[in-house]
Amino acid sequence: MKKKHILVISQHYYPEQFRINDLTESLVKRGHEVTVVTGIPNFPEGNFFKGYGWFSKREEMIHGVRVIRLPITPRKNNFLTLGLNYLSYVNTGFLWNLFTKVKADIVFTYAQSPITQAIPAVQYAKKHKVPHLLYVLDLWPESVEAVTGVKSLFVLKQIGKLVDYVYKHSDKILSSSKSNIDAIKERNVSDEKLQFWPQYAEDFYAPKESSPETEIIQDGRLNITFAGNLGPGLGLELLPKIVKRLLEESIYNFRFVMIGDGLSKEKLEKMVEKEHLQEHFQFLGRKPAMSIPQYLANSDVAYISLAPNPLFDKAIPAKVQSTLACAKPILASANGEVQQIVKEANCGFVCDAGNEEQLVEKIKEILKLSKEEIQELGKNSLQYSQEHFSKEKLIDELEEMMEEF
Repeated sequence: MKKKHILVISQHYYPEQFRINDLTESLVKRGHEVTVVTGIPNFPEGNFFKGYGWFSKREEMIHGVRVIRLPITPRKNNFLTLGLNYLSYVNTGFLWNLFTKVKADIVFTYAQSPITQAIPAVQYAKKHKVPHLLYVLDLWPESVEAVTGVKSLFVLKQIGKLVDYVYKHSDKILSSSKSNIDAIKERNVSDEKLQFWPQYAEDFYAPKESSPETEIIQDGRLNITFAGNLGPGLGLELLPKIVKRLLEESIYNFRFVMIGDGLSKEKLEKMVEKEHLQEHFQFLGRKPAMSIPQYLANSDVAYISLAPNPLFDKAIPAKVQSTLACAKPILASANGEVQQIVKEANCGFVCDAGNEEQLVEKIKEILKLSKEEIQELGKNSLQYSQEHFSKEKLIDELEEMMEEF
């Protein structure tokens, strides 16, 4: 295809760990010029990363990608400052649009939460009369209601109007899950504008041999590893209850390994401590994304969970693709598309989101498996990844979509 200058709007970018990092670098390797307009890195802890601030590292070249950082308010660890964080990116994005000399051929918005980050993208596309591709990973206003608990019809209606504005001013809307497409259609978006485009796993997500390189305790217990953001909406508060029930049945040969940080980590740690369950949990904190394949290799099963909510039934968390690519069996406490993928791939065990009884039974089933049976499930994971989430094929598709304009 004809090489383009692609302007990427994403409030989060390297050194924050999001899949947009790999996508932009891959587009550069294919000959495109890529400029990213992002914020000052502060996810997930909520404080600016060391070396970054309002007056430092405001522009960088990272692996061939030009990165422009807008001054924003750090998210901290409460919903008030999180809201200010979202609004500050919109405000500084407006000012950037007034004075920027960037001349792009197309705008691509990586629309994880918040959808507000798409406003600077719409402004740029309208001002410079270039097409805007919106990649929807989180549905709004549904995500706001599900994660924050906001129930005000007035607030949700205003957010809905903002979403409608963004959708209206997007030339193409890509969705990371098939279910989200139906939800987007309900906002008067035509079929011609929509396309399913799932996430892929970066190249470093690949099978590895088990080794003593990680802190995961190797004492013969079943290591069930959760790797990712420990945030609300994942139903992680279920785990201490599960552990207690297993211990009551005199089942001790297991451990949950928690890798990551986020708003729910401290609460989960306190629940574990209060119930004296530390022996069956290992909290390892946040790790570089490139180290996760080794942590998974040193685990028996990967744990993926979502809270019971109709919105989350439509989601495919990025860790699904990562886990499949690492040839690791999955224990999923989730409904909808996650459950469907695990069943189709025959790569693990599923239970309904939030169902304690089912999750206890699935862990008991896994404990009965031989090492060879667990490895066979892992092989199924890898095969499904190669067939459905090939990085090269998906980037080919993205280039074809960009070529339409």
